[in-house]
Amino acid sequence: MSVAEPSRLRRNRMLLLAASLVALVALIAWWAWPHAAPATDEGGRKPTPVRVARASAEPLQLRLKAIGTVTPLHSVVVRSRVDGELLKLHVDEGQDVRAGELIAQIDPRPYEVRLAQAQGTQQQNLAELENAERQLQRFRELQAKNYVSGQELSDQQSKVRQLQGRRLSDQATVDEARLQLRYTRITAPVSGRLGLRRVDVGNLIRSSDADGLVTLAQTAPISVLFTVPEPELPALLDAVRATPALAVQAWDREERAALGDGVLSSVDNVIDTATGTLKLRAQFDNADDALFPNQFVNIRLQLGAHDAVVIPDAAVQFGSKGNYVHVIDQDDKAQRRDVVLGPADGSRVSVRSGLKAGEKVVVEGIDGLEDGSAVRIISEDAAQDGA
Repeated sequence: MSVAEPSRLRRNRMLLLAASLVALVALIAWWAWPHAAPATDEGGRKPTPVRVARASAEPLQLRLKAIGTVTPLHSVVVRSRVDGELLKLHVDEGQDVRAGELIAQIDPRPYEVRLAQAQGTQQQNLAELENAERQLQRFRELQAKNYVSGQELSDQQSKVRQLQGRRLSDQATVDEARLQLRYTRITAPVSGRLGLRRVDVGNLIRSSDADGLVTLAQTAPISVLFTVPEPELPALLDAVRATPALAVQAWDREERAALGDGVLSSVDNVIDTATGTLKLRAQFDNADDALFPNQFVNIRLQLGAHDAVVIPDAAVQFGSKGNYVHVIDQDDKAQRRDVVLGPADGSRVSVRSGLKAGEKVVVEGIDGLEDGSAVRIISEDAAQDGA
């Protein structure tokens, strides 16, 4: 082995050692170099992953939602106007009847007797009146020849007038007896559906009975009574002026099935000061009997399309001071913002104040967010795609 070989080996070891030292220094420098820490909120917590949506200014089909009660246009407790025994019921429970259709029959015999008695008295008095009128005619002829005095003629004239008044009274008595006899036939005052009967055949019926025989409710067409809050009144009145018969939909309690389409028929003339609401009535054809009296339904009143700031309803939170949303600022931090909501359309809701178009609101990851919390946006949806 030559002398040059050990020198070459020592030089290689020195180069290898120098390279190792350089790598070690670089690693130490990298660890020691300050790195940018991930953004945190004031409490030092890591950013919360959230999904956001941008508020958009667009036409919104405004619908007012309310809870309503199905109410018959006519609901009548069928009562008897006369006393007597219930002889027969001509209808069944739950049957549909038309106005004027015979429902029940009260024993007419006592009233037939009263009518015959009144007619007999009337005939007697008519015969007496005819005789008095003939006598009056003779008295006039005799008085012209001075065979009777003027006083006798005057007395006969008074008697005739008295009997004429009795004739009118007798006719009224006969008419009343005939009317009472007609009342023994109980007919339907309106068209509708009968409920369960409250009296059976054979019972004594009195006109003073408060419960009556049966309840008759009109079911086709039928109405729904509902209320809207006072702040919605301006938009409602504007829509009514433009289209008096606004479209109304009735949905079941869970809002899963539509029960019928109708129109707004009337608006109350006062606001209930106790609740701050206005009462409205909508009318439905109800040909399929989907709406039942006293049923609770969800109402959707169409007000037409209006420009509004729209956000997904999933972004709206409900607090003790009202509605609010979490808005994401330029520093990716959540800011609580109080908002005043307007009408909604499906999963979208309009914002009257507190929010501008283009601002980002949190729709997912809201749990645990506080004012000033750092967030990490994982996706952004358009307002119409939210919730």
